[in-house]
Amino acid sequence: MSTEFRDVAESITDPAKAAPMQAFAFGDAEPVLDRREFLDSLECWRNGRWYEPPISMHALARAFRVGPHHSSAIYAKRNMMSSRFIPSRWMDRETFEALVLDFLALGNCYVEERQSMLREPMRYQRSMARYTRRGVEPGTFFFVEDWRVETELRPGSVLQIMEADLNQEIYGIPDYLSGLQSAFLNEGATLFRRRYYLNGSHAGFIMYVSDPAQNEKDIEAMRQALKDSKGPGNFRNLFMYSPAGKKDGIQIIPISEVAAKDEFLGIKNTTRDDVLAAHRVPPQLLGVVPQNSGGFGDVLRATDAFYWAEIARLELKIKTAVNRWANALVVDFEPYVSRAGTPVPAAG
Repeated sequence: MSTEFRDVAESITDPAKAAPMQAFAFGDAEPVLDRREFLDSLECWRNGRWYEPPISMHALARAFRVGPHHSSAIYAKRNMMSSRFIPSRWMDRETFEALVLDFLALGNCYVEERQSMLREPMRYQRSMARYTRRGVEPGTFFFVEDWRVETELRPGSVLQIMEADLNQEIYGIPDYLSGLQSAFLNEGATLFRRRYYLNGSHAGFIMYVSDPAQNEKDIEAMRQALKDSKGPGNFRNLFMYSPAGKKDGIQIIPISEVAAKDEFLGIKNTTRDDVLAAHRVPPQLLGVVPQNSGGFGDVLRATDAFYWAEIARLELKIKTAVNRWANALVVDFEPYVSRAGTPVPAAG
């Protein structure tokens, strides 16, 4: 017996030789802002002609359909604004919907003025925010479909409407950015569960036979019966024969539930709540099924509160920016009518 092992054994059997109790601490306090200043380093890189966005517009566009709650929340805001939009001679409803979709999903939207042959404003169109870049020279914008294909838009013909950012003032950043990680986790959980059901290699149960059979043909018949009874589903059953077994001749051991236990519902519900909180959309407006008996409350009152808290501000921002820049009533909305009898505040 080694010296170290003997000391340990004596300390167990002889209390007088027991080692003193030790206490230690681990994990120093971590500041909340530690390693989170990476957004402060986001810069709009300048290539000599235009600025590149601090966050890829292409990545935000691809993430738009990362989950049903993310895209549905954006569509809900757009639909509420579009339903009250009043088309004008300068802008139709389709153009307005595209502008709002760009603004909500990418944090920027661009209104391009199209002139007639007399150089008078004829229409106001949408310049896709995914490909529009702000030029280095004031008032210039570029439409960049590819790094090899670029088109300089007429100077002074483009209006940029953006969400304010704390780190730079060239491009807007969408306000839901903090909820994207939860949306990605939601997508990852869904893809994992789909692969689990589609791989077709997980077992349903193990049939364990330990009693020695008098006739090997009986074992072969049992094995063949299990093979013939399985359906085209995902779960597969396993057969094990051990003639030297001792206890419990035949056992059914389920293993599929253990393999499938991944907290799927917990992840889905938690990430859904995070995404809805990032968008600030009431769940009853998105068709979320309540888990409690009380539900989410009156949907009409929730719609009124959501309008005055979110939609009214968006309408006022876009309407003021476009009409002031165009010096005309290009964007206008019908007065909001409360569906739940809520008093309607005066227009701002």
